[in-house]
Amino acid sequence: MQHVSAVREPLITGGKTYHDVTDDICKQVEAAPNIRWMAAFSVALVFLGIFFYSVYRTLWYGIGEWGLNKTVDWAWDITNFVWWVGIGHAGTLISAVLLLFRQKWRSSINRAAEAMTIFAVICAAQFPILHMGRPWMAFWVFPLQNTYGSLWGNFNSPLLWDVFAISTYFSVSLVFWYTGLVPDFATIRDRATGKVSKIAYSLLSFNWKGSAKHWSRYETVSLILAGVSTPLVLSVHTIVSMDFATSIVPGWHTTIFPPYFVAGAIFSGFAMVLTLMLITRVTFKLEDYITLEHIALMNKIMMVTGSVVGVAYITEFFIAWYSQVEFEQYAFINRATGPYWWAYASMMTCNVITPQLVWFRRVRYSIPLTFVLSIIVNIGMWFERFVIIVTSLHRDYLPSSWAMFSPSIIDIGLYVGTLGLFFTLFLLFAKFFPVINMAEVKTILKYTVDNGPTYNPNKAHHAPAQVAAPGVPASAPITFNQHD
Repeated sequence: MQHVSAVREPLITGGKTYHDVTDDICKQVEAAPNIRWMAAFSVALVFLGIFFYSVYRTLWYGIGEWGLNKTVDWAWDITNFVWWVGIGHAGTLISAVLLLFRQKWRSSINRAAEAMTIFAVICAAQFPILHMGRPWMAFWVFPLQNTYGSLWGNFNSPLLWDVFAISTYFSVSLVFWYTGLVPDFATIRDRATGKVSKIAYSLLSFNWKGSAKHWSRYETVSLILAGVSTPLVLSVHTIVSMDFATSIVPGWHTTIFPPYFVAGAIFSGFAMVLTLMLITRVTFKLEDYITLEHIALMNKIMMVTGSVVGVAYITEFFIAWYSQVEFEQYAFINRATGPYWWAYASMMTCNVITPQLVWFRRVRYSIPLTFVLSIIVNIGMWFERFVIIVTSLHRDYLPSSWAMFSPSIIDIGLYVGTLGLFFTLFLLFAKFFPVINMAEVKTILKYTVDNGPTYNPNKAHHAPAQVAAPGVPASAPITFNQHD
């Protein structure tokens, strides 16, 4: 017998039925774009235009358009790359890891988180490609026979490991995301009235019929993909961290980087999920599905991973002191007190101090405070990557080669432009695809609505009679058709 704890907040409010779930989510796809969506999409397109112009300048004139110099030859490009890859982590974590742990609260947010992962990885991929200088020669990183001689990828290079790790991560995340969409595409197909819409969603749904065999295969594939995806949560950002950890540059050459980067990636990823879900919640009026309980649970995960990151910051100083290597010690002292002290102070404030406010229940359940906090965390995580990269490079062993880095207008344009690319893709997804997984929400609806059964330990309970559809025996499993 199943019960809902009396002290646990409901995951779905408003006393929703199966039909209500379908109507509430499908109407966002079926209705004409509202003024809020149009305004947001217009702003995103402006920033996307900035991105295309910055890419044109980079490809036509070369990466000399960036603010790099002979000392700091990695800066905003790799900072942005690592930042975007980190943001993509939360989608796989919510979808795969929480699925394996049977966490029901993931069902309302996993679809948007998975989409966020794909769009974030697309944005991240732009920077290594552009940094090549001649991206049309990108195939040189693969061990292919070619007319230029025996050019083979250096498999000792973590940069090449990135190619395989991120392409695998993107591929698996894309399949996982699309698999979950198939039943919902079929629902929209069956409700479609326009000829074009019906054909489009029929193709996207792969002739899904909702039969027992189809649902069995859906569950099996979801679990297999979750099992495959879970190691990727750890491996992808671990390999990204090896871009730094396998070098001999003071401040980078440390074994703490892999777990430290993974925790930071989950931290920033959940912050971006919160930002997007709060915007989506208001724009499409989904307050009954993305509830305060969802927001509080994500805040808790953000607080835990933020605390792990804070411990990692302190551990770095301990390792530098314990090593008794003066170059390592100077690298970390220079981070905190050198010319870029303001970036280090911003990182510590945003990533370590501010998330501790989540200990207070009023903050955890406050939508305005959570929204501001999620943005502050992502600002802090960007500064973390900037501090790691730039402050470790701008002062090396020779004081005569010390240099400061200042971003060019094209550097700034590429970063702002990828935000435009990201939000353009996400807004298109939110308009034309169901932003919440209807099929999964319906599976938890019975025991998570605010008017559902509650457990009272002082009162005897009997198994409730199973509610069956008209004409269906009470002993039959509860099912729903595409229109429910």
